[in-house]
Parts: sequence; C-alpha cells; structure tokens
Amino acid sequence: MENLADIGLVGLAVMGENLVLNMESKGFTVAVYNRTTEKVDKFVNGRGKDKNIIGTHSVEELVKNLKRPRKVMLMVKAGKPVDDFIDLVIPYLEPGDIIIDGGNSHFPDTNRRTKYVEDKGLLYIGTGVSGGEEGALLGPSIMPGGSKGAWEHVQPIFQAVAAKVEDGTPCCDWVGENGAGHFVKMIHNGIEYGDMQLISEAYYIMKNLLGMSHDEMHQVFKEWNEGELDSYLIEITRDILGFRDEDGEPMVEKILDKAGQKGTGKWTGIAALDLGIPLTLIVEAVFARCLSALKDERVVASKEISGPVVQFTGNKQEFIEDLKKALYASKIVSYAQGYALMRAAAEEYDWDLNYGGIALMWRGGCIIRSVFLGKIKEAFDNDKALKNLMLDPFFKEKVESSQQAWRNVVATSVANGIPVPAFSAALAYFDGYRSENLSANMLQAQRDYFGAHMYERVDKPRGEFFHTNWTGRGGDTASSTYQV
Repeated sequence: MENLADIGLVGLAVMGENLVLNMESKGFTVAVYNRTTEKVDKFVNGRGKDKNIIGTHSVEELVKNLKRPRKVMLMVKAGKPVDDFIDLVIPYLEPGDIIIDGGNSHFPDTNRRTKYVEDKGLLYIGTGVSGGEEGALLGPSIMPGGSKGAWEHVQPIFQAVAAKVEDGTPCCDWVGENGAGHFVKMIHNGIEYGDMQLISEAYYIMKNLLGMSHDEMHQVFKEWNEGELDSYLIEITRDILGFRDEDGEPMVEKILDKAGQKGTGKWTGIAALDLGIPLTLIVEAVFARCLSALKDERVVASKEISGPVVQFTGNKQEFIEDLKKALYASKIVSYAQGYALMRAAAEEYDWDLNYGGIALMWRGGCIIRSVFLGKIKEAFDNDKALKNLMLDPFFKEKVESSQQAWRNVVATSVANGIPVPAFSAALAYFDGYRSENLSANMLQAQRDYFGAHMYERVDKPRGEFFHTNWTGRGGDTASSTYQV
C-alpha cells in the first residue's frame, strides 16, 4: 500500500521547514511543496533527509500524496499569495478536505476565505502560529479557528506539535468560527507590541535617567525574570543586555534605533477603533515605532529643540523597584485592553471565545509567554463574565498597590524629558477607567454647540437626547447621534 502523508504543507521558508520537522518528530508523515521546487529538493535531501517527509513538485502531486480527508497547510506570505494558493489547490480537493492558513493573515480575510472555501464543499482553518522559528520547531502556540467540522481532523496533529504547559496541557485549542483564530493571534501580536515597548522604555529609563551600565541592567532583568515578571521577553532582554560585539562593546548600542513592523499591531489598533475599544497602550506602542522610523528628522530636531537637563536625584535602587512595579501594572493594562477588544469582537462576530483557555494557549511557545498568564486564566475561571482584568481581585490589588510607584516613574521621566508613551498611556487608561466622571460632558457640549449633535442629561433617563440653542441664533433642529 502506498505510504500517504498525514498532512501536506506548502511554503518552505524557515517557519514552514521547522513546523514540518516538528510534525515529523511527533510521528506524522508530512508531504511538502514549494513554488520554487529547488527548495523542496534541498530540504528533503538536507534537514529532512531520512525522515518521513515526502517531497513533491506540484500542487497536484502534493494532494495525491495525502490521506483523506486531505489536509493542506499554507505557510505563505499573508495577502494575495494565500488566495492564489487556495485557488490552486481547490481543483484537486474533494468535499470534506481541509485547507489551513498558518500565516499571519488579517482576520477579515479569514472570514471571507472560510465562506469561500465552505461554499466549495470544503473546510477551512485560519490559525495563528506564534513562537517564531524556534517555537515552530520545538513547540509553538497554535490558535485555530474557521470551519468547526475541521477541528477533529487536525486536533491530533496541532496539539501534538504545540508547546505544553507544566501539566502537559497543549498550548492549542479551538478558538471559534471564521476568523476567530487569526483575530486572537492579532491580539497576541498587539499585546506583544505593548510588552516590547514597555520593556524598551524600562531599558531607556535605566540607561538615560539612572545612568546604569549594561552589566547593571543585565543583572536587573535577570532578577526580574526570576519573579512575577518572568517571561520570554524579559528573558531575551536580559540576554541582549549581556551580549557583546566583537570589540567587547554592548551589541544593542550598535543597532540603529529605527523599529520595523509587519502590520499586526496596526491591525489591532484599527480593530479597536472599529469596535470602539480604548486600546491606548498598544496603539501608542505602534506609534512609538512610527516615531522611531523618523530617524533622520529626529537627528535634526535633537540639534534644534532643547529639553530639560536629565538629573536624577533620588535613590536608584528604590526607583528600580518602582520601575518594576510600573512595568507590571502597565502590563496588566495592556492585557486588560487586549481582552476587552476580544470581548467586543466576540459580541460583534458571534464568537464563543474561551478567555481563560486563550491565556492557557499563550502560556507556552508564543512570544508573550509568561507566568503572568496563569493569573489571567485564574481570573476568568473565577468569573467567566469578567468585564475588565483590573476588576479581578488579584489584578485590582496589584494595580492599586503599584500606582504610587507607577506615578513616580512616569512623573520623574516626564520631568526629565524621557519619552515614556506606553507607561504614560497605561497610567492614563487606569485613571480614566477608575473615574466615575470624565471631561466628556464638556466635549458633548462643544459638539452640540457647533454641530447640534445632542447630548444626554444626568437628570433625565439614559437614552433621551437633547439639544441646546447655545447662542440664541440657532434653531431647534438637531443632528443625528452616532454611537461607537
């Protein structure tokens, strides 16, 4: 009998290759195809030599080498290439076969593709895969969504190759219909943007406000990684600060301060605007990268515009402890905002998201993995209808007990001209969220004054709208209201 593969994979870049090797190491036979077929031969005769990997040189050959229901996983660049490959493979499939997109696709595209593929009698999965090339090889976090009927067929493979937490639970479970998997991956990436920016600001404060050496900073991040801030991103920051170039100088200082991005952070911000969710920290993290990209302008501005002379007069060790608390509190805000956006999307798109389960999926393999996520799972285990993480007793106590340190870090940084957009945005959200009354009454009055946009009154039932003839020259005609 012909030896058929359990799954086929298209796209042999680093992530694709490593995922294939991961699958094969767990006992699965994998058929592979790449548009540039030389890559297939190089892989099969190189890293894949003497393994249960079947090299193919066409989409038709790939499909012929798969067990039914056929499972074809695409690890190609997001956008048009995914659509192109879907159309290439559909003619060779039959009802019940499954197409899987494992790239960083935008969730509206996955919504559209799920319907398109299902209309052809096939099944579709859009899955987020996080962990980078190392995660793909050793165990990533996998977030699948799409056609629910496909899950039982891919579950054994996905959960076998996924990272595992301490008790052996895989960092992979079904997320929801249509684009839910890619939406959750997008939120993961948005939180990743926020975490990275907060850590980078902490480094910048240590270096430019406290005047710490790289060895000192390395030691601080080492200590932080052994406590409640224990996470992959803190760990790699520790390693980066300890790494020296060939001349013995810190490698990080040889790197141009101009950050790149691939778009998932921007997508998260756009989704937040569409759904009316204040994702302030993550959006500031995106804009911080945009500001960093203005390197040439900043070089000119640094010679033209002056700021305060940096002068730290406090106790350095106490301030480092304050910085640790500020980082933890800001991290809570980042996740609170991300989860609020997931809740809004679940309502908008009729997804039944398991918020505690999502935290568990992020506990291992992915870029934002940390001990912190276990507390998020506990929060949603205790209250599945939790509106905001800051209302959970554990996180509430943390942000309240950290706020004086948090305010000290932000105030001292601002007074010394140290830019801390993510720390500042997190603190402003905390203060805004805990305020019964905000300044929006004045904003509504202004809108009604110039545009007759109307307002609600505190002394009237909610849902009734009023317009005032502020100047005596206006009429009684009011504009329609708009609610985000």
